[in-house]
This record gives sequence, structure tokens and C-alpha cells, in this order.
Amino acid sequence: MSKVLIVAEHLDGKLNPSTARAVSAAVALKPEAVDVLVLSHDADAIAAEAAKITGVSRVLTVVRPENAHPLAATLAPQIAKAAAGYSHVFAPSTTFGKDVLPRVAALLGVAQVSDVMSVEGPHTFKRPIYAGNAIITVEAPASQTVVATIRTASWPASGNGDASASIESLTVDVALPAHTRFVELQQGKSDRPDLQSASKVVSGGRGVGSKENFDVIFKLADKIGAAVGASRAAVDAGYVPSDLQVGQTGKIIAPELYVAIGISGAIQHLTGIKDAGTIVAINRDAEAPIFEVADFGLVGDLFKLIPELEQAIG
Repeated sequence: MSKVLIVAEHLDGKLNPSTARAVSAAVALKPEAVDVLVLSHDADAIAAEAAKITGVSRVLTVVRPENAHPLAATLAPQIAKAAAGYSHVFAPSTTFGKDVLPRVAALLGVAQVSDVMSVEGPHTFKRPIYAGNAIITVEAPASQTVVATIRTASWPASGNGDASASIESLTVDVALPAHTRFVELQQGKSDRPDLQSASKVVSGGRGVGSKENFDVIFKLADKIGAAVGASRAAVDAGYVPSDLQVGQTGKIIAPELYVAIGISGAIQHLTGIKDAGTIVAINRDAEAPIFEVADFGLVGDLFKLIPELEQAIG
């Protein structure tokens, strides 16, 4: 029987929703157990959150001062050690997971399976390739530990159960490297919903025209309680910071509603929104590729259409 170890993603004492999505993928294996591993310098609150996720058998905590910041070089040796006895090691396919899990795979001497979007069997998975234009089936060796990142946009978040999983402290006897150290974390602060987990997202592209004009995107997003995203062209032009970028080289998201404003619809951008529920596009170019995937489209000047939309919304 399979036993799955999920590496929890967290920041500032809060569990990232991507962890619950990784649990959904683990449950699809129908394993004997799904354990969540929390590495932190203060794991109590994070572990309590993880213990409430439906499908979780146990929460294992590794508390060390070195785990105060998520450094891949520090976390990977501990995860590899904790993985003993597990058939699978999962982590979300986020910036965190993409940073940490390849190191874990290397330490375990296995090849990583990336961006798992479907579980076909204990060692058989489907994942996207060619910017999402094709889906391939990959099979990991049954004799080795499966190390895989989970494409969070393809999985619903596992809910919170009434019962709480047990929380156990784990000690891993492993020497940690000293060549990597934490300097600082620079991140934008916003009261808006998190882009990667938001149910509604409003994104702007090159067609918005300037950093100052991007205010129309922020105002519409605030009007409907949405997160804000952007195309790579808008980020490259300096309209918004890179942490808002949606697409193949940005964030892969799956909101219930995605509003694309002034975005032409390059394949790299469409890769990031292919799992969105309803896509609404606003663009002055009626031939823009975005209209081929949009459920609703408006052709015209975004600076005239958006105020009309805001007025209609009330």
C-alpha cells in the first residue's frame, strides 16, 4: 500500500491553501496513509491547520531554528530523511515546491515527476508539456520513491473535516549545510485576495498602456473582490511587479472567474488560465487569440467599457 508524505507550504505562521490541494492528489492514490510534514521554528499553529484537512492521517512537525525561513538547501535534507518508509513525497507545484522538491529527488536518487494534474495509478500520472498544448502520461519506477510536484490548478482543495488528525513531533538526525543563509524576504503587501488561490481574478495586459493606467484594473478588482494578475508583457513593461504575472513563466491559476483586459492571449498566458471556470475578455482587437478561449468577449476600448461594467455592477 502507498504511504504519502506531503511537504506543507506555509508563510508567517499560516498554511498555504496549496497544501490542501496536494492532499487531494494524495487521496486520489487511495493510500494507506497521508501524512503532512511541517518544517518550521514554531509549528503549532501551522500543524493545527494541517490537522483539520480532510484525508490527513497525521501531521509530523520538525522544529528547528534553521527552519525559520524556507531555504531549499536547509529543508531538502530534512525532508529526504523524513521520507524513509514513504512510497510518495508530494509538494505543491508552486515557487516553494519547485525550489525544494528537485533537491529532495536528487538526495533520494530519483527523477522528479513535475506538475501532476491527474493520478492514473500508484506510479502513473498525467502532466502537461509544451506549454500545456499536450498532456502526457508518465510512469515512475515502482521500485523507487515517487517525488512529485502537484499542479494546484488541477486539484480542488481538500475540505476541513470535523475530526483532527494527530500531531506528532519528529526528530531528523541530519547535518544541515552552512553555505546558504537567509538574508531577507521582499514581498508585496496587499489586502486583496491571494492571486494563486483567489476565486476571482482580474488581469491586465499590454493594452492597458501604462503603470498609471493599471489603476483601472485595481479598481475593478476591488469592486468585485478579486485578486489582480497581469500578462508577461505588462510585467516586462513595468506596469506591475513580477509576482502578479500569470502564465507559463508566472503563476498557474484556476479561478472561478478570470477577466482578461487588454491581453492578446499568447499561448504562454493561456497556459496559466486553462483551468479557469469562466473567462471574460476585453480587447479592442476582435482577432485577438484570447477570444478563442473566452466564454464572454467584449470588443472595444477598455477605458470606456470598464466604467460601464462598474456602473452595471453597482
